[in-house]
Amino acid sequence: MSTMQATTVRCPNCGRTNRVPVAAEGRPKCGHCKQPLPWMVDAGDDDFTEVAERADVPVVVDLWATWCGPCRMVSPALEKVATDLAGRIKLVKVDVDKNPRLSRRFEVQAVPTLLILDRGETVARQAGAAPAPALRQWVEQSLTARKG
Repeated sequence: MSTMQATTVRCPNCGRTNRVPVAAEGRPKCGHCKQPLPWMVDAGDDDFTEVAERADVPVVVDLWATWCGPCRMVSPALEKVATDLAGRIKLVKVDVDKNPRLSRRFEVQAVPTLLILDRGETVARQAGAAPAPALRQWVEQSLTARKG
């Protein structure tokens, strides 16, 4: 995979559109106001290592499926958490039906399955949908416990 691939993100601070690479060192910042940007990307079997495991920031992995109702409900909540925690986490979405190797590797038995990776190591895991405040609390507690 080429690190030149990028996604477009609107800055929650100033509203400007920014191109954010799917894989890069550091944390993305708005080119205009220099505030941290939410980092939300898709990954698959072929690029997961580069996109998620080599990230400098903790990664929230959303293992989901297009046919899954709870997955569609949790997606906006995860995007809100990624926006609220911009500069602190990266959200990586993986469609389990299109990426069977990752599904097997992480032993996904129900979707959505959420993971938190820190430098490629799984530090937290949870199955099922939850509202944004509960997801944010889970992410923050997992990261605090990791540092402690």
